[in-house]
Amino acid sequence: MKASELFFPTLREVPSEAEIISHQLLLRAGFIRKTTAGVYTYLPLGYKVIKKIMNIVREEMDRAGGQEVLMPIIQPAELWKKSGRWDVYGDEMFRLVDRHNRDFALGPTHEEIITTLVDADVQSYRDLPLLIYQIQNKYRDEIRPRFGLMRGREFIMKDLYSFDPDDEGLDISYHKMYEAYNRIFQRLSLQYRVVEADSGAIGGNESHEFMVLAENGEAEIVYCDTCDYAANVEKAVCTIDDQESVQDDILQIEKIHTPGQRTIQDIVDVFGIPSRRQVKTLMYFADGELLAAVLRGDRELNEIKLKNYLGCNQLFMADQESVMAVCGAGFGSLGPVGMKVKIYVDLEVTQMKNFACGANENDYHYTNVNLGRDFAAEKIIDIRTAVVGDECPHCSGHLQSVRGIEVGHIFKLGLKYSQALEAKFIDQKGKEQLMVMGCYGIGVSRTMAAAVEQNSDANGIIWPIPIAPYHVIVVPVNAKKEDQMNTAQAVYEGLLSNGIEAIIDDRDERAGVKFKDADLIGIPVRITVGPKALEQNQVELKKRWENNIELIAVEKVISEVKAIIYGRE
Repeated sequence: MKASELFFPTLREVPSEAEIISHQLLLRAGFIRKTTAGVYTYLPLGYKVIKKIMNIVREEMDRAGGQEVLMPIIQPAELWKKSGRWDVYGDEMFRLVDRHNRDFALGPTHEEIITTLVDADVQSYRDLPLLIYQIQNKYRDEIRPRFGLMRGREFIMKDLYSFDPDDEGLDISYHKMYEAYNRIFQRLSLQYRVVEADSGAIGGNESHEFMVLAENGEAEIVYCDTCDYAANVEKAVCTIDDQESVQDDILQIEKIHTPGQRTIQDIVDVFGIPSRRQVKTLMYFADGELLAAVLRGDRELNEIKLKNYLGCNQLFMADQESVMAVCGAGFGSLGPVGMKVKIYVDLEVTQMKNFACGANENDYHYTNVNLGRDFAAEKIIDIRTAVVGDECPHCSGHLQSVRGIEVGHIFKLGLKYSQALEAKFIDQKGKEQLMVMGCYGIGVSRTMAAAVEQNSDANGIIWPIPIAPYHVIVVPVNAKKEDQMNTAQAVYEGLLSNGIEAIIDDRDERAGVKFKDADLIGIPVRITVGPKALEQNQVELKKRWENNIELIAVEKVISEVKAIIYGRE
């Protein structure tokens, strides 16, 4: 490809709207352009990267036994109502009404469509298992689209669905996808971790996320410093540390006046009671029911864990007025003693004795409170957020933390959708059975952004070779000099004839401009044809991820490039 004919409008300044590195560089390097909030056009360089990611994903899905289909974006509301998700999915769903006043959605996901499709045409156990996938645009009406391709309203996704006759079959399908995903992200040359994850709105009883490690990652991952345990912080299991168990004698409860002291830290500062010897009481509405969550004063509530335990559709913090009406006190003076709602207590509180908490009376607290004697729990469960230093739930190691970008997520759905949509088959004994399902997604466009987050420097993108838009850029220092252009053209044609994707920068620009553009767009290898090196029948070769420049004989440069490209791929 001639650079003079390539549409890659680069920008020297960082766009004001771009907050993170991938968004900045994909805009500056001419890979994407914003159409509206959360919606982007992929320019030629960007779409080449997207297609390469798609090809790797497609090859591994096919290798694992997947069969590709293309399902509709517009989905009838009837299917979503039958599955029970029309009202549950929430405001993120794009909804529309046709001229006949029928409700539809722009597909945020395709469980309903694929389940109905398979149910209509699969009758017997002989037709199972099935692995069916597509690569297609998805639509979610994000309340705040941000970070470019990381959180958009339109994005490209691969979603595969497995159908098996039983749980054992699902285990096999799940393992196939687990291994296929590992191969995909290894082939993409990305540093990633596989972590236990929450299933969220998709549902199911087991799931794993594939996280590309990056400083700007939206998700926090905790992992053990000793074993291979790793989990999204939303899912990470918190254990009871027996060493924290207080051996004091149980003392008599006492009410103390705490005027103006409304926070955990206030009680620490004024009364000298450490935060780990206090409990906090948080009030929530779960599907309209007011409840209390109680945990140690220096801990944070994990709302995902609480919501999953309750099995509710909506969970949000209660307002001051509702709390006052039920508890008789406002935030900062709440506690579990005498509370007239269900109380869900974190496991760690069972190790505490003689702790302090609000007295449900403004400007008063209790000390020497004890679970069991002074209040009862509806349920004692793990509802706190894991932090660095916590004991690993699998071994004696301790948790560490890193940030990551979710690029893949696999779920064991079980019977969630087949039961709701009555997807059945006839087993070997002639009886009707429900199909057992799994679903497996990869954010294709998000993966492109994650690759940039992980592979860039002050000068621009550093594409991993397998997904670089072009492998090599050939730069004649002066395109008007015949000897330089002739050599550059010969090298360029030699690269193409050897199956190496290349650009020749034939533009009438200064060499510095060409070098800056080459670095910005992240082409892995740059070959520079300049007057001094050419006098010795040599060219300069520079790898994008290194600073040094090598002088290579013109007749050897093709073999050298082949070794770089195919040796690292």
